[in-house]
Order: sequence, then C-alpha cells, then structure tokens
Amino acid sequence: MELEKIREIVARVLNLDVEDVTPEKAFGEDLDADSLDIAEIVIAIEDEFGITVPDDALEKVVTVQDACDLLKTVH
Repeated sequence: MELEKIREIVARVLNLDVEDVTPEKAFGEDLDADSLDIAEIVIAIEDEFGITVPDDALEKVVTVQDACDLLKTVH
C-alpha cells in the first residue's frame, strides 16, 4: 500500500503514468527527475504520511523502492 501511494506521488509530480513508476526505477537515471522534482516528491511523501524525512537520509534514496524503504525507517 505504501509503495503504491509513493508510485502515485512520483507519477503525479513527474507527469508519468503510474505504470511507468516501478520500484527498481532510479529517480535521476530512469525517471529524469532533477533535484527540484525530488524535493517536491519528498515534500509530498512527508505530507501524505505525516513524517519528516531527515536531510542526511535523502542521499540514500536513489530508487522508488529506496523511498519506500526510507518511509519504513522514519514512520
């Protein structure tokens, strides 16, 4: 469920079909997200799940699955 919600957020921010946002996709390389896109995605995830993502944790988020895994550690 969390993965699906994150996929929806990423798809919305990047104007992609949710089917194109799979767990193994890298934000930069595969989804063409720049740093502003990633910041917008993080803000949307924080708002959706009522969390705060530590800045140092963002360096480890490369793929959609990483974002989901991060959510589990700060949730």
